[in-house]
Amino acid sequence: MKTLDLDVLSMVVAIADAGSFVRGAALVHRSQSALSMQIRTLEDTLGKPLFVRGPRSVTPTADGQVLLAYARRMLALRDEAWASMVHPEVKGRVAIGVPDDYAASLLPAVLRKFSASYPKVEIQVIGLPSHALAPLVKDNKIDLACVTRLKNLNGEFIRFEPMVWAGAVASGREIWKERPLPVALFGAGSVARANAIHALERAKIAYRTSYESPSLMGLFSMVEAGLAIAPLARCAVPGHFVQLGRAHGLPALPELEIVLARSARSNRPPCDFLAEQILAELRL
Repeated sequence: MKTLDLDVLSMVVAIADAGSFVRGAALVHRSQSALSMQIRTLEDTLGKPLFVRGPRSVTPTADGQVLLAYARRMLALRDEAWASMVHPEVKGRVAIGVPDDYAASLLPAVLRKFSASYPKVEIQVIGLPSHALAPLVKDNKIDLACVTRLKNLNGEFIRFEPMVWAGAVASGREIWKERPLPVALFGAGSVARANAIHALERAKIAYRTSYESPSLMGLFSMVEAGLAIAPLARCAVPGHFVQLGRAHGLPALPELEIVLARSARSNRPPCDFLAEQILAELRL
């Protein structure tokens, strides 16, 4: 490898953004083995490691941080050059709604690419739970919504996202073994909350709600402190948390169906292009 291949640099960025090789591979639509081989080849060529590989997450080394900064600039310049040649000049504003768990894990890379391709489009992101975004779509208060499918909201299928129980091991307390089981849940109306409660009741596992909030960071704080476990979309689970399941005495959770909903007012080019980008990038 005599040059810095932009496709490989995109893998470096994906791993850094996702915090793992598995999730990074999904972002660039490659297998984990192919991605790992490319990164290892790059590290061998440069003569230095780019990532510290932990049991549950990876983080860039000091050299990796340097390369990462260059990679972001080079990829942004590539996208800008491509856009100037092939994309029509698009101006306007797009308001997109997305829950915290998807906003943190799925949207950043998509929005970064879109902004590079369409720099004159202003993007407004509204972070609310899926059930709170549904009426905003119907009332034309937002253009797009990347949400969990709800009975009262139509949307184009994006992907099925697994759900897992998230816990912390740093405290040394295996709280998932306690009964009643302490759980941190999203508020009423959440599909993840309903799925978790139904699974626990079906498995006849006694539980208590130790924390309830619409905020993902609130749930993270309880898990981090070792005070509860939380049912989360797998894409939103930080690398330093442990993903729990049947092997830990917990019931399996159903997948979440992620869809892209559009309001009636979204029938205009900026919304069309962002919708196309989301579907192209997030479908597995």
